Amino acid sequence: MPAAATARPDVKGFYEARTGSVQYVVSDPQTKRCAIIDPVLDFDEKSGATATLQADRILDYIAENGLTVEWILDTHPHADHFSAAAYLKERTSASTGIGSEVVRVQKLWKGIYNWPEFATDGSQWDHLFVDGEHFSVGSIEGSVIYSPGHTLASVTYVVGDAAFVHDTIFMPDSGTARADFPGGDARQLWHSISAILALPDETRVFTGHDYQPNGRAPCWESTVGEQKRCNAHLAGVTEEQFVELRQARDKTLPMPKLILHALQVNIRGGRLPEPEENGARYLKFPLNALKGAAWN
Repeated sequence: MPAAATARPDVKGFYEARTGSVQYVVSDPQTKRCAIIDPVLDFDEKSGATATLQADRILDYIAENGLTVEWILDTHPHADHFSAAAYLKERTSASTGIGSEVVRVQKLWKGIYNWPEFATDGSQWDHLFVDGEHFSVGSIEGSVIYSPGHTLASVTYVVGDAAFVHDTIFMPDSGTARADFPGGDARQLWHSISAILALPDETRVFTGHDYQPNGRAPCWESTVGEQKRCNAHLAGVTEEQFVELRQARDKTLPMPKLILHALQVNIRGGRLPEPEENGARYLKFPLNALKGAAWN
């Protein structure tokens, strides 16, 4: 591992309890420059109300610590919450980024939403990262690992000794992420996880969600070594066993309640629909577009 990649950035996690999401600020203590990863825009599906409470918590932390935002990064187009990337760009002027395969997700969902005018070239972000690409947060080197399986576009951001693994690996007592969304694939997920676990054992692993199994407190940091030794879906498991386990488990899971709401915002870089003639914004909700109804 190159010397620059062993630098240790500061990492601050922000837990969002409504969706079990974890947002991050990763910063270089030397230059005070930082990246925001997977920020949440508040959305209440019952009232249709949006708010910036979560994003403003992040901005408060950045101001209190004298940080300058270089990047606003999403690991993938999320299915369970709205991205606050567009709002944070307005507030900070930082560059937004996501994996380059987001264009495949855009093309898939363009059809589901019947948006003939929708641009599927990733132009809604400032930068599209490709597998193996290098970037920096201050003086700390970062790199990108293409990590499909949960979605077509998922990427892992490695910044110094910290890997932001989104929805591939959860905490060891929670296992791994589902792979049954449109474009998901359990075998691809296995190979993506294998690439992450090939990082040095001391690499810190920061997951994108925590659902507090058995009622424990939320947590989101582990190491590659801990994941290899203890992850409930990975330790001592072969590829075939994993694929069988993952596919069987996914058949029991209902679709996330916000998937049809969130994707139409998140494939647009976190932008809400444009106001119509009356000044109001409307989400478009296709019926019978996805399998996996839960009637009980």
